[in-house]
Amino acid sequence: MSGGKKQNYLHGAAIMTGTTIIVKMVAFLYKIPLGSMRLLGDEGFAHFTVAYNIYGFILTLATAGFPVALSRMISVADAREQPARVQRTFHVAMAVLTGIGGFFTLTMLLFNRQLAAVMGDREAALSIAALAPAVVIVCATSAYRGYCQGRGNMIPTAFGQVVEEVGKLIIGLSLAWVIAGRGLGLARASAGAIFGVTAGALAALTYMALYKRRNYPSLGAGESDDPGSRASITREFLRIGIPIALGASVLSMFNLLDNALCLNRLQSAAGFRPQAAHTLYGVYGKAQTLYNLPSYFITPLTLSVVPAIATALTHRRRDEAGEIAESSLRIAALVTMPMGVGLFVLAGPIFRTIYWGSNPVGPALLRMLGIAAFFVCMSMMCNAILQAAGKERLPIISILIGGAVKIGVNWVLVGDPRVNITGAPIGSICCFAAMCAADYVFLCRTLSRRPRLRRVLGAPMLSCAVMGLAAWTAYALLERVLRHGGAPLDRMPMAAAMLIAIAAAVAVYAVMISVTGALTREDMALIPHGEKIGDLLRLKSAKK
Repeated sequence: MSGGKKQNYLHGAAIMTGTTIIVKMVAFLYKIPLGSMRLLGDEGFAHFTVAYNIYGFILTLATAGFPVALSRMISVADAREQPARVQRTFHVAMAVLTGIGGFFTLTMLLFNRQLAAVMGDREAALSIAALAPAVVIVCATSAYRGYCQGRGNMIPTAFGQVVEEVGKLIIGLSLAWVIAGRGLGLARASAGAIFGVTAGALAALTYMALYKRRNYPSLGAGESDDPGSRASITREFLRIGIPIALGASVLSMFNLLDNALCLNRLQSAAGFRPQAAHTLYGVYGKAQTLYNLPSYFITPLTLSVVPAIATALTHRRRDEAGEIAESSLRIAALVTMPMGVGLFVLAGPIFRTIYWGSNPVGPALLRMLGIAAFFVCMSMMCNAILQAAGKERLPIISILIGGAVKIGVNWVLVGDPRVNITGAPIGSICCFAAMCAADYVFLCRTLSRRPRLRRVLGAPMLSCAVMGLAAWTAYALLERVLRHGGAPLDRMPMAAAMLIAIAAAVAVYAVMISVTGALTREDMALIPHGEKIGDLLRLKSAKK
């Protein structure tokens, strides 16, 4: 069948990896200015976070598994030279996804006040309504993405995500700036900012529809082309998509419950008034934006590790699969542990530089979330290994364990007036540490060779300890030099001292991983073009 250009697996993975990093960085640039005191501030950012968490849960439930199901069904029909079945499958999927999205859009529009009240933030109702149309739009867009991916073409999906994020950035920030500048209130400013998501989604849908129309015109039926009944295609589509969607939505559901729990416990148990509770939760949302950064860099690693482990197990090389799993966990630790340590050690200057004038509790929240970030990334890698080994259901169990721990810890600590919002990141640490512990048990039972924790964590921990000490020392010395008469540093001197401290930490860490032998040539072989990077860094082989 003719059509848009296909890419092989590695090419497609490389495209999606690069796009993921670009998209996440644009999303970061979108959220950071919103938290400034000139736009939403702490309180307004709470309204934004509440609406966005509701949207994230609904969108995950509505779309997480269905593009995968559609791409699989399209791929099979395409390989069998059945263009009529390809087209019918796409149209059935589009109808199902649009129906699902339309239902959730109407729910958010009609019950935006009730949803906001349940989440403990009645002023988020406008933001929920502004975001509602995005659900049906993204559902329709996911049908186009699943179609193109099923035809072996990742380019429109990748470029469409960039279009969506750039549209969100431009429209959202512009509306927030105009509304806030006219003094129309934080609730309206938050709604304007979050309407950028809807506008960006509409731009992506337009691009995807035009791309399909230009590159995948309808074709006549092939010689052995049986389009199949709409009912049978619908059943197969739902059978494949629903389990994936449910599994993917578990963590989003716990994030949503955590959202509602924090705001309600701050007001009902800790005794904070609504405005004060929203301010505290808004600061927590800002810290979460920063703590999510390390996870952006672990996703490309999971894309490379999964096929390597799956191939080894397919050829019954279980010892090799165990070695790859151990190396992948060590790489994950080497990449994410220094980021977590950096957030912990330099939490004060990082948070104050980016969110100048925000609530003073912010650095303490970011410091604890820096610890949680490491466990988040390690759990992501563990889950990828288990999925590659054909144990897709085990990560769901670990998520349920971690979610239960988080809700329990938050219920107790956030409701304590002495701890209040600080209990939320403590709950995150406990949650993802429990998930990592459960995942490690599952890995030991799944792989013939259990990952050795000393080998995985020993050298990275030593390297990060020295790096963290270097960063703390460098910043403390620079702060003393730049401070005038004991007064706190202004924003620009603080930023300069922070950047120099980060540069010193990076240099020390590079030396330490070379001295400790934490990274080997075999480790780098798991990463695309890793051998060339290994040659550049003159890494040694573990086999010597």
